[in-house]
Amino acid sequence: MNARVRRDADHPQLLKQLGVSSFQQRFPWIGGDLQTLRDTLRPVDLPSELGQPVLIDVPALSSGAAAAGQLLALLDQPQGQLSPEQPSQEQPSQEQPSRGLVLLLHGLGGSSSREGLRRMGVALQAVGFAVLRLNLRGADPGRHLAGGTYAARCNSDLLPVIERARSLAAGRPLFGAGISLGGTMLLNACLSAPGVLDGLFCASSPLDLADCSASIERPRNRIYQRWLLKRLVRQTAADPFGISAVEEQSLGGDQPPSTIRQFDAAITAPRWGYRDVDDYYSHASPLPHLSAAADRFPPTLLLQALDDPWVPVAAARMLANRVQAHSSIQVMLTRHGGHNGFHGQGGCWGDQVAAKWLGQLEERMKGTNSSSICS
Repeated sequence: MNARVRRDADHPQLLKQLGVSSFQQRFPWIGGDLQTLRDTLRPVDLPSELGQPVLIDVPALSSGAAAAGQLLALLDQPQGQLSPEQPSQEQPSQEQPSRGLVLLLHGLGGSSSREGLRRMGVALQAVGFAVLRLNLRGADPGRHLAGGTYAARCNSDLLPVIERARSLAAGRPLFGAGISLGGTMLLNACLSAPGVLDGLFCASSPLDLADCSASIERPRNRIYQRWLLKRLVRQTAADPFGISAVEEQSLGGDQPPSTIRQFDAAITAPRWGYRDVDDYYSHASPLPHLSAAADRFPPTLLLQALDDPWVPVAAARMLANRVQAHSSIQVMLTRHGGHNGFHGQGGCWGDQVAAKWLGQLEERMKGTNSSSICS
């Protein structure tokens, strides 16, 4: 491994600050692909679903592709001060007051029920946060509440959600956490409306959509792309509000989409009012805008593995080189971890980092507020 990669992948000061050791893969989940597939190959031990349903009104899409509707989120209460390494152990009998609220977003083809999202939510609950797990437009459960599907930049849906989350936070900090494309959406929301979140954690989130789309089209990723497309097409076709004749032909005609790019060209870009897929990828990629906005961005940690088979590391490395040392945006690159894998000793290391990072942000905010009151 060359010296450049070694420097990129070592963050001793930040890791020491968080109180976590460097990531080490856990046997047998060795390599980017097995790290990525671990939750698919082995069921995740999770507690029973206890989330309280929260319905959030969202407007019609500007393109007219879908009418106004609602999104379903599930609100989980904090469950005490357990270590995030042991999220499925017995919880304390009395709930602790919330340290704040974390809006948690799934990635492409996901939902509030996906194992990785729920596991991160439980880790955040264990250190005292309430968690709001959102089902984006088109995701189950909640598919029946709104027509259409989501996009990497869906601010007309996400900003009303953040406003509702702020009211649920009831004066406590409001943080965001996004897995994969969910992190991209939260980054775009913060770029559109500075100050809407008090802090942000993103795991394996695409910063350059064109680069990511090209990566998933590589021959070695054929199985991944087929799996993702199957979920996206099924999600789109299952729309209880119906799909247009053009969309139906695009999905089930003689030449259905065989790549994510083709799906975005046929469905995502026109539904969200973009001229074409290149226009969508250009405007919905946060990378070109993040370095310019770093001075007014909330404290943000981007976690990315060098061996992620889906999301190339080039964009994250470019952002790390662009932002200043004092910037509120930090990029943590690990040698291993796959795509939102990070399965190490004691559980999911990425969940531990998320819980530590947001926990320390809350402590700093509490200290700042106390200082202001005392002065």
